Order: sequence, then structure tokens, then C-alpha cells
Amino acid sequence: MATNMRGLTQFIADIRGARVRELEEKRINKEMANIRKKFKDGNLDGYQKKKYVAKIIFTYILGYKVDIGHLEAVNLISSSKYSEKQIGYLAVTLLMHENSDFLRLVVNSIRKDLDENNEVHNSLALHAIANVGSNEMAEALAEDVHRLLISPTSMTFVKKKAALTLLRLYRKRPEVIPATEWALRLVSLMDDQDLGVVLCVTSLVMALAQDHPEAFSVCYTKAVDRLHRIIIEHEYSAAYAYYKVPSPWLQVKLLRLLQYYPPTEDQTVKTALSEVLQAIMASSAEPSRNVQHNNAQHAVLFEAIGLAIHLDTGSPLVDTAAVLLARFISSKETNVRYLGLDTMAHLAARADTLDPLKKHQGTIILSLRDKDISVRRRALDLLYSMCDVDNSELIVGELLRYLKVADYVLREEMVLKVAILTEKHASSYKWYVDTILQLISAAGDHVGDEVWYRVVQIVTNTQDLQEYAARVVFEYLKTPSAHESLVKVGGYILGEYGHLIANEPGYSPAEQFQVLHSKSQFCVASTRSLLLSTYIKWVNVFPEIKSQLINIFERYRHVLDPELQQRACEYYALACRADDDEMLQNACEEMPPFPPRASGLTSRLNRKLGDTEDKRTWIHGGREINLEQQVATRRLPNAAGSPSNVSAIPSEAPHSGALDSLAGLDLSTANREPDVAPRLTVGPSIDKWYRKLTYSAEGVLYEDVQIQVGIKSRFQGHLGQLAIYFGNKDSAPLASFTSTIYVSEPEALSATFARIPANILAPRTQSQQLLHVECKKVFASPPILTVSFLAGAHQSTSIRLPIAVTKFFEGVKFGQADFFERWKLIGGPPRESQVVFPISLDNAGHLDIPRNRQIISGNGFEILDGIDPNPSNIVGAAVLHTSSDGKVGCLLRLEPNREAKLCRLTIRSTSEDVAAEVLKLVETALRIQS
Repeated sequence: MATNMRGLTQFIADIRGARVRELEEKRINKEMANIRKKFKDGNLDGYQKKKYVAKIIFTYILGYKVDIGHLEAVNLISSSKYSEKQIGYLAVTLLMHENSDFLRLVVNSIRKDLDENNEVHNSLALHAIANVGSNEMAEALAEDVHRLLISPTSMTFVKKKAALTLLRLYRKRPEVIPATEWALRLVSLMDDQDLGVVLCVTSLVMALAQDHPEAFSVCYTKAVDRLHRIIIEHEYSAAYAYYKVPSPWLQVKLLRLLQYYPPTEDQTVKTALSEVLQAIMASSAEPSRNVQHNNAQHAVLFEAIGLAIHLDTGSPLVDTAAVLLARFISSKETNVRYLGLDTMAHLAARADTLDPLKKHQGTIILSLRDKDISVRRRALDLLYSMCDVDNSELIVGELLRYLKVADYVLREEMVLKVAILTEKHASSYKWYVDTILQLISAAGDHVGDEVWYRVVQIVTNTQDLQEYAARVVFEYLKTPSAHESLVKVGGYILGEYGHLIANEPGYSPAEQFQVLHSKSQFCVASTRSLLLSTYIKWVNVFPEIKSQLINIFERYRHVLDPELQQRACEYYALACRADDDEMLQNACEEMPPFPPRASGLTSRLNRKLGDTEDKRTWIHGGREINLEQQVATRRLPNAAGSPSNVSAIPSEAPHSGALDSLAGLDLSTANREPDVAPRLTVGPSIDKWYRKLTYSAEGVLYEDVQIQVGIKSRFQGHLGQLAIYFGNKDSAPLASFTSTIYVSEPEALSATFARIPANILAPRTQSQQLLHVECKKVFASPPILTVSFLAGAHQSTSIRLPIAVTKFFEGVKFGQADFFERWKLIGGPPRESQVVFPISLDNAGHLDIPRNRQIISGNGFEILDGIDPNPSNIVGAAVLHTSSDGKVGCLLRLEPNREAKLCRLTIRSTSEDVAAEVLKLVETALRIQS
């Protein structure tokens, strides 16, 4: 381009040839003056505008302020020539910020380029939207970008750019993207033939699925299917093999996407996913000599291990992963050590047992002294997560020793973690106090107020600990360099419980006062204020040093700090009231136990670590904390604003209460959308087909101009199998073909496909999909089959499957005496359900008894002939098979009255739920028939 614009080439050469900055500025000012004159005169053709705007862009890139050329850049965007349009878009993205007034002039031009059937113009417009990403663009152009993404005529590279542009807009203005409405259409693009499109769409789906998990839930099966096709079936082109690893970026994103959802209950999907994870781990067992190959393979492997941990920490896959991780944390490569420690921390935070990790505890502790600070940080996280009662003293001791030489950026986090571990896993209160005081003494300025607040709370609430705490803290205060946080703890504890040790040698009131007061001169005003409160407490319990304490109050009455001065004046007046000792005693009573409260240490740590865009499915800190997080997540929609339940701190039982309580988690998990049933496709023929199949074994379930769905079924006991036939009636293939099952009562009925269906249905062909069903107990709502596909536009159909409770009936033969004996034994309501409904007669005035018998036998009843004296009556018996409740008997009597044109249907069962449900099913079929 530069060779075609000699003026631009000469301008760049002049700038480069300038020997000093003054000459460069002089040349630029001259050029800018010339450009202003040309723009003011007007009558410029497209080539001249392009040339001058290019010079302005170059000047801007050099770092000079530019205040001209904006309107000319907007005009260039409307040009039909590619070179001019390109310069216009480049100027817009560089010269205009997202709040620029000129952007309003650009929106219509960008929309025009998006609507054109020109992929180059489409791409330029998408680049501009993604780079500028203004709120106005998001509101005005999001629909156009989405249309370009889903259009079947869009080129592959345009779809990729459109997906990433939509992701940019969603991150900028999520409220303008109707994510739930677009969900199925966007997820269908994960079946695209081009892996580049799938990669970009998966990035978009990952962002949307985190905020709208239910709407995008179908992406779970899509992700598993695509992983299976890439890794197991090797369905990918050679262009997407990176050092013999098939599309590692896509694999990583798909594996991460699956971690945003709870483990699937679909056995077919679970089996396919297990096969994928096994293949990934098997392929990574032996490292390659090629560094790039190892990097790609490790990226996929670590994400696969994370998913295996997420699915089931007790699976054999996790055992294999633990062996691999043990090898990785000793690797010579820094990145591998980092990832190994981070993934081990994930395992430690979720595993039921830490025994496999404890085998490598020595290696992990050595990682604290790794040459790379990122590795040291991950080792700290891992030790924090794998600490329990058995190894707490060892790990806390190592952390305390390392604290003295640790990086300053790590120390505050280390202090919080040591304090939490000490509190959580303390074997005794004395060990807790010793460790915390050692921590405060060693950490110094890195100890936050939450740490010493927690020490004070526990000591105050534990009577057996108070004397020991006073003695230990006094010994620490005697050291020459006691930190101010230690002075605060000492001031509070000695003021409250110093009298408990005052009679022991070396701990007299005068010695306590001398040691504590000698530290006050190095403390800030707030600490000295606390010490004044300690002194007034001593005035009450140590009369032998009262005069010295009053002198302190007298001296502080004249300081400039208002808080110190006010305290000193009030305490001086209180101490000098010799006639009112009772008032002094009441004012200086021992502090009562603190009310139950949450520990602020964990919430402080969570705030320090911060939040990320990625919705993590686990947090550092061990299995208990992650279980608490899951419980909190489940409760959020129903208990918003309710207070946390925090156990009180008892004064006995050293292994419970405060030391085992780590409440106060600051968890912010978005409320998930409720799991709602798909909206059914309606139509008279659909209901007719469905009702017929409730008492028939095979037939058409749905049909339109594009697709036909047929059913063949067989049931035995509490199990059943449906062969669902999908027929493509169109002359074009149905792409991104997806079939999913929704069960509203999973505790009563399970329905899973035998395999993941193929995602393309060829023209004029039929595919079969087997569905396995199991009746666990009585259910009322049938499963819903949702079929979606791309045929020009995205089509979706949701229909009920003809799986009713009567499908699990088995007919039973009875004699007349046995039948009526059981009929009477069951008795009337609530085990009896009865309904009377009108019937119609044929032209000859006869009842269609054969048809009624067909319906009743189709609902699983054995028709018993010769039981009822009236030959028009129909009597039946059946047993319902369930896996949870066992067998349930059911009896039926149908009594038509030809003269009254009425029919009475009576159902009796040992279960009232069965009687009511069967009555509804049989009555509906008979009514429709009549």
C-alpha cells in the first residue's frame, strides 16, 4: 500500500531521517498544517483522503496528539474500494475512543458492511466493533453480529470473527445480549465442521454458560461428543494437529467448559467422557523429546486431571492422575512444576483422603524454596489445602520457619493461612496460643488486625486457657523487639487476666507494668489508648502500683491526641475517686465471653486472593470448605439475606467450637436459573399420535415437512427400551442434529440414550436411537424429547414421549373368586379412584367394546373374561413393577351404560397414587376414543 502512496512513503522517510526531535516535530507540524489546509479546501478524491488519513495515523502511532481527520476517516468507511475502507476502519479503531461522538456517525456504515455479501467488508466491520467495543455499538450492532455468526452463507473466517466479536460485546455489555434466547442456536455451532469455528464459539459459550448454566446445559453433551470425536475417533484435519496433538486449544476449552457443570447422571455421556479422559492420560504417560509437543500435551492433561477431580475424586482416573502429578512436581521445567502443584491443590481441596498426597509432603515443602516465586506461591496453596489434624503441626512449623525468609509479597497471605490452619487443626488450645504468638512475633507488620482479634476472642471465651495465655504473652513481651501487634495482644490479655499470674515469681504487678509500659513509647496512638484501658483495669486489681498508674494518666492528660487525652482524663477521674470503689469495680469488670461470631480470617483471605472472570468450581482450603461452598451455593436462591449459622465458642472441649469453626466464607456465586421443562410443540395431530402410543407399542410420534419421529417400544418389569427413529424428509442434510431428554421426576423415572447421537442426519435417510428407561416409583409426567437441528434456520421441537406408568404394568390372571376377594380387600377411597364420563354409540346404537378392550389391554391390564355377570363390563388386573417400591397391584372395572350413554371407570390399587394416575391415563384414552 505504501508503494502506491509516494507522499506517505516520503513523509515516513523524512521522519526517519530526522536527526533530532526538534527536526521531527518541525516536519510533522508542517505536514499537519498542509493536511488541515487540504481538508479545509475540500474537493478531495478518495485516494487523497486515504493518503492524508494514513499520514495522520502514522503521526498518532508515533505518539503525537492528533485532532484532525476524524470526519474524513468516517467518510472513507463508506467507500466501495477496499484500500480506502481499510484505512478508514484503521483510523476509527486507533483515533476514536469508545465514548467518541464520531462513533455515532460510524454505526450505520458498519451495519451496512455487516449486511453486505462481502466477507472482506464483514471482517473489517467486525474488527472495528471488537476493537472499539463501545456501549453504543453493543446496543446497536449485537443483533447484526449474531445474524452474521449464524448465517449459513457466512464464510468460515467471518464466523470466527463474529463469535469473538460477540464475546467482546458480552464482556462489555452483558445486558444487551439475550443469551438465553440465543443459547440453542449458539450451541449448535459447536457441531460445525471447521474446528476453528468450534474453538471461537466454545470461547463464547464458556462465557455465556457461566452466567446462564441452565440455558446452555445442552453444551455439555456437545462438548463430550466433540472430545470423543477428536481424541477417540481422530476426526480432525491435519491442519489442526499441533505437534501431533489434535487442536489442544479446543481440547482445553472443552474440558474447562465441562467443569462449569455438575457431573452428569447420563450413563452414556459419563462412559464416553471416561473413555476420553483415559485416552488423554494414557497418551501423556511417556514424555516426548519435543518441547512443543510436551507443552501442548501437558496443557490438555492438566485440564483433564482437573475435570477428573471435578467428576469423582474416588475414581481410578484420579488415582492415575495422582501418580502423574507426583512426577510433575519434581520436574526440571518450572511451568510443569507450577501446574503440578496447582492441580495437586485442586485434588487436595476436593479429595476424601489426603494419603496419596502426604507421600510427597517432603517434595512439596521443598517447593517453598523454589527459585520461581510462582511455584513457591502454588506450594503454599497446596500445603494450605492438604493440611489436616495429623500433619498440621509439621506443616505449620515449616511455614513459620519459612516465613522468616519468605518474599514480602507472600508474607501477608502466609500469615492468614497459618492463622487459619492453626485455628482449624489445633490439637490443643495451648498449642494454638503458642503458635499464634510465635506467628505474630515473627511476622511483624504483616499481621492484620483480624489475627490478634481472633486470639483475643478465643482466649476470652476459654476459661482454662486464660492463665496460660497471660503467662506466655508476658514472656514474649520480655523480648527486646516485641512487635506492636504483640503489644496489643499482651495489653488486652494482661489487663483481663494478669491477676491470675500475679502471685507467681517473676510475674508480679510491678514487673507486668514495667514490661508492658516499656513498649508503649514505640507504639502508635491507638495502641497506647488500648494500654490506658489495661492500666485502669490494673488500678482495680493491683492497688500496690496504683500511684504509678495514676501518674501515667496525669501525664497523658496533656497530650495533643484527642483520643488519648479523653481516655486519660476519664481514667484519671475514675482512679482518683477514693470514696467510690464500687464504681471502679463495676467499670473494670472482666470482659464477658464474646457472642458467637464468624472468623474473619477466611473472608479476609478470599478478599485478598480476589475474584476472576472464570467462575471457579473450587477454592483452596480443604474438602470441608469446598463442601461449605457447595452448600452455600445451593442455599443462595432461597436464603438470600439470612444470617450465617456459626457455632458458639465453648469454654471446654478443646477439639470443637472455635478451633473447628471456619465460618465467615465470603462466597459470591451467581444464582443459577431454575431447571424448567422445555416448551412443548402443540398441534392436534401431535396429541392424537401421543395418546395412541400410550396404549400401542409402535407408531408415529411426530411429523412435519422436514422430519418424522417414530417409536417402537418394549417393556419388561421395571425396565423399558424405546427405539426412536428420526427420518430426514428433506433433500438437504440436517446439521447439528441434537436430541435430548428432559425428565421432570428423576427420582421416579430415569431415561438415558444408549449412545450420543450423530450430529448430522443425511437427506432422505433415517437414524435410530435407543432410549433406556427405568421406573423407580410412580410418576405422573412423561419425559420430553427435544429435537433440534439446522436446516437453513435453527429448528427445535419438544414432544412428550409415550412413557406412562402403565407401560410398566404386567397383566395378571385371576378367577372370579380371587378377583372379587382382592377387590373387597383393597376397599374404597383413598385406594379407589372412580370417574363417570359420557360415551358415544355407533350408528347402530352399539358400544365399541373391542376398541375399549384394546385400550385397556394396551395399558398393561390382563382382561379377565367371565368375571363380571354383565358381558358389556370389562374387568382387568395388573401389577406395576418399580425398582424402589417393588410390585404394586391394580384392578380395573369398566361399566358402560348404553341407555344413559355414560360409562363408569373404577380403579383400585394398593397404592392410592397408582390408582389416581392410572385412572387419568385410561379415562383420557377412552374419552378420546368415544
